[in-house]
Amino acid sequence: MPKIKTHSGAKKRFKLSKNGKPMRAHANKSHILTKKNTKRKRNLRKVGVADTTNVKQIKRLVPYK
Repeated sequence: MPKIKTHSGAKKRFKLSKNGKPMRAHANKSHILTKKNTKRKRNLRKVGVADTTNVKQIKRLVPYK
């Protein structure tokens, strides 16, 4: 079987945890931060787990992570 190409956008956005779950960053953290309170910005820093409906597709896009 030939090698599968890794999707460049997906490899920058997702990392796999030790158990194989895709981890992702939160949205709304890049600009217009003055109106967002400190607690909200702090919680956006945390890593989230991708939804279970997208796991199969993410693993196909990032096969060798």
